[in-house]
Amino acid sequence: MLSFAYRWSNESKVIVRALPDYPGYKQNLCNDRALVKELHELLSSCDIAVAHNGDQFDFKKANARFLYNKLTPPPPYRTIDTLKILRKQFRLDSNKLDAACGFLGIGRKLPHTGKHLWFGCMRGDMKSWALMRRYNAHDVTLLYALYEHVRPWAPNLPNLNLYTGGHGCPSCGKHRIVKRGFSYAKSIVRQRYQCKDCHSWHAGERLK
Repeated sequence: MLSFAYRWSNESKVIVRALPDYPGYKQNLCNDRALVKELHELLSSCDIAVAHNGDQFDFKKANARFLYNKLTPPPPYRTIDTLKILRKQFRLDSNKLDAACGFLGIGRKLPHTGKHLWFGCMRGDMKSWALMRRYNAHDVTLLYALYEHVRPWAPNLPNLNLYTGGHGCPSCGKHRIVKRGFSYAKSIVRQRYQCKDCHSWHAGERLK
């Protein structure tokens, strides 16, 4: 693993970690144990992780490096995969992060030199590393914006109230919720609510 980037949902700063950040890099350009160990600690401390194609790629790749570096499984955490939301709810021309963000007017991925960027980082080229850091950070910014756009369309998101102990919107945790109609399921009627912040819908208390 060369690098990873992330941000917490309640913070705006994107953090990028890469192999040159750790002691011993110049002696061994391919030793990723310290990098992987930090990623393991991050996933061990989160409740929910959001990624694009994360369920099929990012999290499995991370697990493979955890296994290789003799790390135990991190505590279970929930995942939200924006690629799965796009595939389930829409019919876009392309579900790739770059295409979806372009379609929504969010922005596009940063251009780079293709496989040569990865090869440059593997050789220890600092210019390649600088571009890799910018590229990774920008991807996280795009991902966060994409998630905010598709969140109200996503079924069965984790209920944030269970993690915060609050009584807000299950999807975003905000409290500007209004009653809008009713939800009917066989013989059960529930009050229906919509969040005025993220615009997601959810069913509330049973009425009869």
